[in-house]
Amino acid sequence: MKFTDWQRLLFAVGVSCTLSACVTLAPTAARSKQDPLESWNRGVYKFNDVVDRGVAKPLARGYVKVLPKPARVGISNFFANLSTPRVMVNDLLQGKLKAAANDLARFVMNTTIGIAGLLDPATRAGLDRNEADFGQTLGRWGVHSGPFLELPLFGPSDLRDAPSRFLVDSQFSPLVHHVTNPHHYLVKNRYEKWGLKAIDLLDKRAELLDYDATLKNIYDPYAFIRDAYLQRRAYRVGGNKIDTSPDPDLDADTPPPDAPAAIAPQH
Repeated sequence: MKFTDWQRLLFAVGVSCTLSACVTLAPTAARSKQDPLESWNRGVYKFNDVVDRGVAKPLARGYVKVLPKPARVGISNFFANLSTPRVMVNDLLQGKLKAAANDLARFVMNTTIGIAGLLDPATRAGLDRNEADFGQTLGRWGVHSGPFLELPLFGPSDLRDAPSRFLVDSQFSPLVHHVTNPHHYLVKNRYEKWGLKAIDLLDKRAELLDYDATLKNIYDPYAFIRDAYLQRRAYRVGGNKIDTSPDPDLDADTPPPDAPAAIAPQH
């Protein structure tokens, strides 16, 4: 499978962040059992936070200011509809036939009556929106999530979900391949394709603006986001919570969980 340009960019940025993390970061106060790479992850988090505050957040605020709410809802619906084939395939892989039928009906109704997904008549018709991805599918079949990973530009993930997202789930988007011929592209112009992806990311960042004030009041936003992600993924896979308590096997001189973190909050 060939890597796309954005995957090459992600790899290059990741290597740069790895080098900087190894050089500048000190051990943190308490490590989660699922975060053995915490020094690397905190380094990437610092990088992501700088990019977010300098680029993503200002653009998201401008996006909200310029576009009225009905237009933003339509854009969110459009990209949610594009993700439905990925959800439907993973429903089938997980043996959820009823959910897959529900998602097929949603996709057909929203794509036709809903004007390419800008509207969401399927929800009003009682067809609930599901969420499924290949990482979740692997988890359902017993594949462990592995260590937590903070990805450059893309944020929280883990060793199971990251490759599943970029190498598998991305291939089911109608934006990438034609429905009947995977070798034909619906959007052939790479600038248009990148533009649509940018709008999707901008819309998702705009939806998170209301949570920024909450993060400002949290002492260690990195740990908060990490634990929230792990709990959410564990619940989606099996309905169970994971243990994010400090590892008892750490050295005796490791500071207790309430000790000041080595890296100050970024907000």
